[in-house]
Amino acid sequence: MKKRLVSIAVTALLTAGLLSGCGKSEEAAADGTIKVAATSVPHAEILEAARPILEAQGWKLEVTVFQDYVQPNEVVEAGDFDANYFQHTPYLDSFNAEKGTHLVNVGEIHYEPLGIYPGTASSLDAIEEWSEVAIPNDTTNEARALLLLQDNGLITLKDGVGIEATINDIVENPHHLKFNELEAAQVSRVLPEVEFVVLNGNYALEAGLNVQDDALAIETSDSEAAKIYANIIVVKEGNEGNEGVKALVDVLKSDEIKQFINDKYQGSVVPFEG
Repeated sequence: MKKRLVSIAVTALLTAGLLSGCGKSEEAAADGTIKVAATSVPHAEILEAARPILEAQGWKLEVTVFQDYVQPNEVVEAGDFDANYFQHTPYLDSFNAEKGTHLVNVGEIHYEPLGIYPGTASSLDAIEEWSEVAIPNDTTNEARALLLLQDNGLITLKDGVGIEATINDIVENPHHLKFNELEAAQVSRVLPEVEFVVLNGNYALEAGLNVQDDALAIETSDSEAAKIYANIIVVKEGNEGNEGVKALVDVLKSDEIKQFINDKYQGSVVPFEG
């Protein structure tokens, strides 16, 4: 079924260009508009905080919120948006390889620690055999979930599989865990039905969960994952010099936005330092 697309304007009004569907990347930049495709939490919220700073610099920011991880890349590839903000580099690389797109990273902005959250069970210490664990099913986030489970002694993966791991790479599963592979956006919805879930930070926030308070185990902020899975601003190859996007990245890396992230998300979203 076609994903429902929800649009929000980060300016006071949606511009006529967005409403009419016109405005390629080059045209948007020419009139001082930056068009960004994003997922809602935390990406669109962070962009909202950036809006007045950009406005003071003479830029008008437009954000369209998508509910999935595919369309934001498609609309940037098509040239309908200047940039997107929702993904990390491993997902981007996988998407380019699978879809033949030409998208590139122009700036790391924040990191969302992945967490293991309780569903019908309350503790990893007393985990029961045949417990069901819901995990994201996209290539990179599934591997990330499995690595976190391995780090907590619940499974063992083949040596060297790293961020390409799948459930087929599990060589030891002493608790006979059952894995429910779901689209990342759907994982939190099965919390009442499974013993544990492994959630991306943005979807944990949407479910009213805080990784510091609610997760049973999390990726550490000084881990290699913090570097690998930083959420990034992405443009179509050839548009790296877009002045509006460069201004956007500068603002998103500013001390003001870092402070906003720290104050609002209390560790569920962490500004990227690097």
